[in-house]
Amino acid sequence: MHTLNPQTVKLDDAERQPCEIWTRVMGYHRPVSSFNIGKQGEFHERKFFREPHAQSGT
Repeated sequence: MHTLNPQTVKLDDAERQPCEIWTRVMGYHRPVSSFNIGKQGEFHERKFFREPHAQSGT
């Protein structure tokens, strides 16, 4: 079996495939490309964070 080293693989922009981004909206999933221009802007302004675990008071 032959494996490729990621550092040796070079792709031109013409060889790349676009990635479709989906997000959850009001309980169902939709592609961001189907949003209007305002909703697409809101999507790109989102900030992702991780809530820390609560500390016990005892």
